[in-house]
Amino acid sequence: MLAAVFEGEGKLVLQDRPKPEIKNPTDVLLRVTGVGICGTDLHILQVPPAHPATKGIILGHEFTGIVEKTGSDVEEFEKGDHVIVDPHPGCGTCQQCRSGHPDRCTVLYEKSGIPGQAGTIGIFSDGAMTSHVIVPVQSLYRISPSVPSHIAALAEPLACVVSAASKLKVQPGETVLILGAGPIGQLFTGYLKACGAGKVMVSEISDYRRRKALECGADIVINPHKEDIKAVLARETRGGPDVVVEAVGPLLPQAIELVHSDGRILQFGHDELARPEIPVAEIVKKEIVIYGAFIGKFTFAKLPGIIESGVLPLDKVVSHRLPLSKVHEGIATLRKGLGLKIILEPED
Repeated sequence: MLAAVFEGEGKLVLQDRPKPEIKNPTDVLLRVTGVGICGTDLHILQVPPAHPATKGIILGHEFTGIVEKTGSDVEEFEKGDHVIVDPHPGCGTCQQCRSGHPDRCTVLYEKSGIPGQAGTIGIFSDGAMTSHVIVPVQSLYRISPSVPSHIAALAEPLACVVSAASKLKVQPGETVLILGAGPIGQLFTGYLKACGAGKVMVSEISDYRRRKALECGADIVINPHKEDIKAVLARETRGGPDVVVEAVGPLLPQAIELVHSDGRILQFGHDELARPEIPVAEIVKKEIVIYGAFIGKFTFAKLPGIIESGVLPLDKVVSHRLPLSKVHEGIATLRKGLGLKIILEPED
């Protein structure tokens, strides 16, 4: 099968790989129908890398598929089921899993015999930028076959957004500022609007992404290179937004400066190389609450209902659908800022 393999130092190579086989009674073999190129994949492929990954693995952690075969202990899924996949399943028994951190599981992948570190499927073990992938049964959640694969493939980033947004507890009528309108920023825009935010403002330097933010539900878009963001917020809010979502990586100081007193900030942008100077006095004087958020822990069970409802403009987030063989074209497009979420569709 054709597979996009991470070879280290910014190298992603298309190779022929053997189709994987079930080894454990709780394994499930999926036929991949859609896999997203994530910003994390771009970070992995930076030189130097802005996110760690295991050399030699198949990338791809945002994916959906159809069950092709199950291990002997799998009873809740059968061949032909359409599923979304939590790539951070955990074993459920190690100390990290039992303390609520399945993303730090120390057991699952050692037991499975997959080489590499414990952690995310598609980053530390073989993922879905190929036609078939083995996943543990606890990763799977059934979804209606009526949901197109390019929409179902958004489940993982959407899970991260839903989990993170639960910390903010946005109330009807509150004002929200989102810094950055990449795919995650677009998902936050649609989701927080659906949660009742009275006004969602998005700051983004890309003309293309600002236009897409309006399609995803933004009330106001701001170009921080051409507009005075403070002046816009003074006009559109009463002393600043109640909530600021940092969806870029290094902009926490700006979020602290802009948020309303007693406001909440969500640091979601993830850049291993970012080390901004933090204005501690502003945090203290404004009595700001700052949340960090990473993955969609314990959120996937909610997603089929959210996705199937059609309440979110998920079709607006997907900008391209490409065959897997054009993965490098997709990566180049994202690096140029000319796309949002690109979904790869493996060829038979």
